[in-house]
Amino acid sequence: MKRQYIAIVVAVVIAGWTWTERTPLRAQQPIAAGADVLPALLTEVRGLRAAMEQMASDNAHAQLLVGRLHLQEGRIAGMVRRLDTIHDSLSTAKREYEQIRGSVQMLESDHTPGETPQGDRDSLLGGLRRQVASAKSNVDRLSAEENQLTQDLTTEQGRWIEINQRLDELERTLAKR
Repeated sequence: MKRQYIAIVVAVVIAGWTWTERTPLRAQQPIAAGADVLPALLTEVRGLRAAMEQMASDNAHAQLLVGRLHLQEGRIAGMVRRLDTIHDSLSTAKREYEQIRGSVQMLESDHTPGETPQGDRDSLLGGLRRQVASAKSNVDRLSAEENQLTQDLTTEQGRWIEINQRLDELERTLAKR
């Protein structure tokens, strides 16, 4: 890109020099006026160069922000998918917990003698209570993971909003030019 700028400057300088050299000798006065044109052309070329550099810088900045925005969108989409999966797993775990807990309550409240020997009943209750504890632990773990992921998602959405605002600012800045 800098080579293009240099090439443009060289071309303008050569064109200005050639123009002043081709002026006939009888027009000495315009040559003196033409000498004033070269500094003006150089000033104009420098201004154009600065404007082109600014545009290139703004373009690179915009591309960087758009890249970051796409990255954030990908992160957010991944988190939403994980959150949906965890939410489904949590619903299943809660259902299983309630079923096992219901079985324990039913077995504890059933005092019908003769259906199941007391030893078998106590053994069954012990196993079900361990399952209840395990299911409760699973529900608690999934709930904590869901809460953490929800917080992380909120943070990532905040970053996405910030990048989007910076893009809007850049767009307004470029529109003013």
